[in-house]
Amino acid sequence: MAQFSYRARRRSGEVVNGVLDVPDRSAALMQIERLGLFPVAVDAAKGAGPGKQEAAGERRLAPRIMMPQAVRDFLQRQRKPKLQELATFTQQLSNLLQSGMPLTVALNSMTHLESKGISADVSKQLKQDVMEGRSLSDAMAKQPVVFSDLYVNMVRAGEQSGALVEVLQRLSQHYERFAEVQQKFVSALVYPAVVACVGLVIIIFFMTYMLPKFLSIFQGMNVALPFATQVLVNISDFFSNPAYLLIMALSVVAVAILYVRYKSTDAGRRAIDGWKMKAPVVGKVVKLNLYGQFARTLATLLENGVPVLSALKITEQIIPNRIFKEAIAKTREDVTDGKTIAQPLARSKIFPQLMIDLLKIGEETGDVPGALKNVANTYENELSIALRVMTNLIEPAMIIVMALFVGFLLFSVLSAMFAVTANIAR
Repeated sequence: MAQFSYRARRRSGEVVNGVLDVPDRSAALMQIERLGLFPVAVDAAKGAGPGKQEAAGERRLAPRIMMPQAVRDFLQRQRKPKLQELATFTQQLSNLLQSGMPLTVALNSMTHLESKGISADVSKQLKQDVMEGRSLSDAMAKQPVVFSDLYVNMVRAGEQSGALVEVLQRLSQHYERFAEVQQKFVSALVYPAVVACVGLVIIIFFMTYMLPKFLSIFQGMNVALPFATQVLVNISDFFSNPAYLLIMALSVVAVAILYVRYKSTDAGRRAIDGWKMKAPVVGKVVKLNLYGQFARTLATLLENGVPVLSALKITEQIIPNRIFKEAIAKTREDVTDGKTIAQPLARSKIFPQLMIDLLKIGEETGDVPGALKNVANTYENELSIALRVMTNLIEPAMIIVMALFVGFLLFSVLSAMFAVTANIAR
């Protein structure tokens, strides 16, 4: 038997210190969890050998820990989970811990629960790391493909405050909201995408199969075809000629490669992100989504005790738009100098005045997370409306385009028929 001193927290947040006589560190952790406590640090008591102290020393606050090759190979196979999958995983773990299960037992149960998109090996590795003495946040930090910096830092804040269950519940709600926004985007684009695909298939079928049959009849009569019909003939020849199709396919591939290369540069990424924000109709949707994502992420981090500078850095990493990233980075530099968040955000001229005003009120009342949540709710509601407007504009626009093309086809065929009829009448 060996002695281990520990520091842990009750669910209320109260710090508890004590000493246990147990065979090893894993047994000490299990004993602490049986007492209903969240372990913060477990060390070999004074008098233990140097080797034991090193093996049982405190291991925490290591955002990225070196891992065995086998674990690295596994993480390369694990794909990044979807937002809804991560929300489900987090909710399941929260429910198990809320029921009174010790952390290691809860992680063991997670290996048997169905979590679509997250392999059971993830929970097994988490359990193994916790049994070896790492905190849950450090164990999750070893799996960056699954758990982002946002996730890890919030879990770490929950461990330090003794409110891990509550933090996991907030994390689940956070990812649920983002999954809902993502689903709204998908729903708004499904119908236009289906219409576009069906229309394209019909056009290709008509141009490559039906139209040549009509044109062969007209051309056999040695009649000069009208201009519109001749244009249609040229288009049909293009689609029917494998060499032309190969040239078109190679051109598309070349344009795609040039676009990817341009996007990979800082200037290219910034230009493309700027264009997205200024594009008609779509630009408003992009900006509203960025406003909501920024406010929701920052509010979630601050609400769970993450320091403001760390919260801004994590938010900067999560936001996909380069122009927004630069504005957040500049804000973080100014906050380091002792300024408030609202002032540097206003100087960036990226964020709307409503967000700035609400942030100022939050800073004056001491409730910045609450103000940011109000901002997020406001822009998420506006985003829903903007998506409906975008969908309502796209649908008639696509119908008009299809109608114009079909009308051109009919005009071309009918004009050729009139030309043939006139020739026969002579």
